Amino acid sequence: MVEPLCKLSAIYSYESAQLKMSVITKKICLLGDFNVSKTSLIRRFIEDKFSDQYLSTVGVKVSRKSLDIRQNFEIQQINLLIWDLEGHTRFKSITPTYLKGASGSIIVGDLTRSSTLEGLKQHIDLSLHINPHGSIVVALNKADLVPQEKLDKLIELYRFNTCIQGINSYLTSAKTGEYVNNMFDELSKNLLHASSR
Repeated sequence: MVEPLCKLSAIYSYESAQLKMSVITKKICLLGDFNVSKTSLIRRFIEDKFSDQYLSTVGVKVSRKSLDIRQNFEIQQINLLIWDLEGHTRFKSITPTYLKGASGSIIVGDLTRSSTLEGLKQHIDLSLHINPHGSIVVALNKADLVPQEKLDKLIELYRFNTCIQGINSYLTSAKTGEYVNNMFDELSKNLLHASSR
């Protein structure tokens, strides 16, 4: 039996309305000290790959990835422009320039180097100074190299959810991929929510 044309168009209209896609582009920046694996986190997120070779970012490297996020009956596509910012101190003076216009930041620390964890607050403050309404996520990276009992203590010490913009702190591993996609997904949802206000 052939479906009546009016019934088919009604089904099509409902599905089109439900799956209507709008596209939003957002700039996010990854900040942190050198050798905390910012570039490796981005590579894991974009390509689902990891390399043990250390490649230092000079200045800034911009990558792109699109995600489809379902909100209510609509799928929204978010294009992430991911800025990987150099972590060496000689570039600290130009970091604020790169941060301008960012909707969100991922602040990265290395769980195996306490000095990088102590610097997290400074990176958060800088990001919020340049973008007071920006969203923040903290990546406590290299979780695969730290025993579980120590991880529990570190996550309590470096939980920054008291900041208004603080979404969450994640125990990530660029090597295993642990919580990398979750972190980017959560930040993307928060950016979409902020842009709909």
